[in-house]
Amino acid sequence: MAARDTYLLTDVRTRHHAGPVDVAVDDGRISAVGPGLERHGETPRKNGAGRLVLPGLVEPHLHLDKAMLDPGPDPDAGLDAAVARTAEHKARFTPDDVRARATDVLTRAHAAGTTRVRTPVDVDPTVGLASLDVLLELREEWAGRIALQVVAFPQEGIAARPGTRDLLVEALRRGADVLGACSYAEDDVDACRDHVRDVLDLAEHHGVPVDVHADFAAGEGGRVADPRHDLAAEIATMTRAAGMGGRVVLGHVTTLAGLGDDRRRRTADALAAAGVGVVVLPPTDLYLVGASAPVRELRDVGVRVAYSSNNVRNAFTPFGTVDLLDAALLLGHMQGLALDTLLDMGTAEAAALLGDGHHDVVPGARADLVLLDAPDAPTGLLDRAPRTPVADLTRAPGGEGSSTGAN
Repeated sequence: MAARDTYLLTDVRTRHHAGPVDVAVDDGRISAVGPGLERHGETPRKNGAGRLVLPGLVEPHLHLDKAMLDPGPDPDAGLDAAVARTAEHKARFTPDDVRARATDVLTRAHAAGTTRVRTPVDVDPTVGLASLDVLLELREEWAGRIALQVVAFPQEGIAARPGTRDLLVEALRRGADVLGACSYAEDDVDACRDHVRDVLDLAEHHGVPVDVHADFAAGEGGRVADPRHDLAAEIATMTRAAGMGGRVVLGHVTTLAGLGDDRRRRTADALAAAGVGVVVLPPTDLYLVGASAPVRELRDVGVRVAYSSNNVRNAFTPFGTVDLLDAALLLGHMQGLALDTLLDMGTAEAAALLGDGHHDVVPGARADLVLLDAPDAPTGLLDRAPRTPVADLTRAPGGEGSSTGAN
């Protein structure tokens, strides 16, 4: 995402240094970090004013096309009702409407310190490719502020919605970055398995990663009432068979929390062995299901895990804020995770799931940087401190740049 930019960011604090440091950026990448860095000539300078600097926050699963929609009179009716309610809205979508709502959310995300977003965009015979085309345009317009990865996503199924597969192929031809799947969207479990295999085959053929909504149910007493929501281990096997290790991410996976100890561990081991990542969606997972995938157990066996806001003010998540620190603290309350772990999951771990394994305030990383009005990282997270993207700071050749905080 980082624009081709060269500057010296002065007087900031990082998670890796005991005192204030400077950060040198050359051609959009960090070239040095340390105290008292000197730059000669007319290198622009930006004054961090003693604030904390972090790599930009990363939203690896954020539905921009379906944000800011009326949740209806009974928003607490569950997943199927949320899908149905949203389908009603989609029949009335227009490009201008999608653009306005998506731009609203991107603006809020930018102010909250987000620099990267992966956005699943519904592709089906109802909405066609209209929403996807808008998000592809916004991907270009927001470059330099937020790096967008656009996912062609069959929310309502492939076999269940004839014509969707052709639309997915056309979406990839038009420039979608990722191919999505919804492993519980078909009418029966065998069709769901075919859905996932088909998406993996298409993705392997077109050379793109895969992002799957999977296993979005509660599970009780170690049993799963609907087998369509118990496919994570099988998806791991399919991923290995397709040679897609490291390129597949599962969203939700709340069913895993309700499995018995042995099956839960075996599923986690299978995901780790297959190189399948997981993104938990705390606001939606808690609201619709009342559970979240067991993050600590997944991480302990080597599964890369991140979190994201998922939906913003619609039937899936009526109270969404698109502030990733809100999602972090909610997850922390739910699972007792350390503050440092939460920060890693919202920055470096999430970026790695999007294909960038070097997202930090260190030499060689892209300069996707955000300032928090806080003296240290735990305070910044707990206070949900005001944030300022470093790209928004005023530049002054040979002088000092300044900007007020934003939130």
